[in-house]
Amino acid sequence: MALSVSSSSSISASGFSRSSQELKAPQFGSFKLLDRPTTFVNVSSQRRCAVKPLNAEPKRNGSVVPLAATIAAPEIAEKVEVEEDYEKLAKELVNGSPLEIMDKALEKFGDDIAIAFSGAEDVALIEYAKLTGRPFRVFSLDTGRLNPETYHFFDQVEKHYGIRIEYMFPDAVEVQALVRNKGLFSFYEDGHQECCRVRKVRPLRRALKGLRAWITGQRKDQSPGTRSEIPVVQVDPVFEGLDGGAGSLIKWNPMANVEGQDVWKFLRTMDVPVNSLHSKGYISIGCEPCTRPVLPGQHEREGRWWWEDATAKECGLHKGNLKQGDAAQLNGNGNGAAHANGAATVADIFNSENLVNLSRPGIENLLKLENRKEPWLVVLYAPWCQFCQGMEASYVELADKLAGSGVKVGKFRADGDQKEFSKQELQLGSFPTILFFPKHSSRPIKYPSEKRDVDSLMTFVNALR
Repeated sequence: MALSVSSSSSISASGFSRSSQELKAPQFGSFKLLDRPTTFVNVSSQRRCAVKPLNAEPKRNGSVVPLAATIAAPEIAEKVEVEEDYEKLAKELVNGSPLEIMDKALEKFGDDIAIAFSGAEDVALIEYAKLTGRPFRVFSLDTGRLNPETYHFFDQVEKHYGIRIEYMFPDAVEVQALVRNKGLFSFYEDGHQECCRVRKVRPLRRALKGLRAWITGQRKDQSPGTRSEIPVVQVDPVFEGLDGGAGSLIKWNPMANVEGQDVWKFLRTMDVPVNSLHSKGYISIGCEPCTRPVLPGQHEREGRWWWEDATAKECGLHKGNLKQGDAAQLNGNGNGAAHANGAATVADIFNSENLVNLSRPGIENLLKLENRKEPWLVVLYAPWCQFCQGMEASYVELADKLAGSGVKVGKFRADGDQKEFSKQELQLGSFPTILFFPKHSSRPIKYPSEKRDVDSLMTFVNALR
């Protein structure tokens, strides 16, 4: 892998030297630039290149000197490394600016740390690294399913900063097996976790095994359900670093306490290139099939995996953010909470005198009938699902409009104990799922659209009844 480190330094025969000209940039909010005197670092002839690939292994000495031939040398006091208390450091830096935190991270880990760049507004991390004046590395995960705009943005960033991003790719054999067995879009049916594990999590794991620390663009306001408590620095709770074992990797989150609007003020002020998808309504940007623009007033994570439960939207790169309850809620596939006993933990929804509340025997009987007296429209739902809650008003209105029309409208709670049955027999992929049971056919027809307004649902019903 060809590598490059972005740096404001120039390399001479004697080592690294930095221009004495001070960096100047405007100050605003909490973005405080650092004043640091010019420093010179001597590099020995045995360490001319400090850059190594993410998967690098220590260079081995090919010569073995017999013990008898060694020359006695004065004893040198062994250097004792003091273990850093990162919880304490996080408290000390809690009010630090992103630039201050970035500088601390690069100073502490040098070439053993790299910035994880997703191709979104986390380009701010690269700008901060440049402003420190220190050498830095950047890596990114190319899943093979990114938007064309994101690939063009990568190219822009490389040219703007004069760097080479270190791309990590998924294992071709694993991708091939996934696609051949389950198709290109299996995540719409059984959740995004498996695809993300192959295309993102495992490549990231390989990348981090060559580092001792990494820098992310996580912010507390990005996902209140999973990121509201992230510290500015922590021992990575999930991944391992170069030395292996628990605690061998440190995770830096310089923008943890910065709000999204302040990030954008910074990017505009510093005239930093941004992904053109942002101008099209995209805020949180991931793979093309799993990312869409958000509407005014929607949270930025609403545009990611929108067909799934919104309380725990993490692809696995930051799985350590998930609390035990959230992890259980994903139920293995990311498609919603598991209420093992089926008990209601929130108030029921879709309540109307024109709506039939179907039990398990009721929906089973409906499935068995080949000649029904009237067609049925049934929603498979979970009361805790915000997407179900979001369509409640339109579905109840639809039931009222269809009252007396010869079409029965019902609901079936398909979470908890009923989830596996609903997936196997009722085509449940995510909540809500809407089914139309024709009058003279036993097989229900699944509503294919995400438009759940009254007019769209009525058009679906009228086309089939």
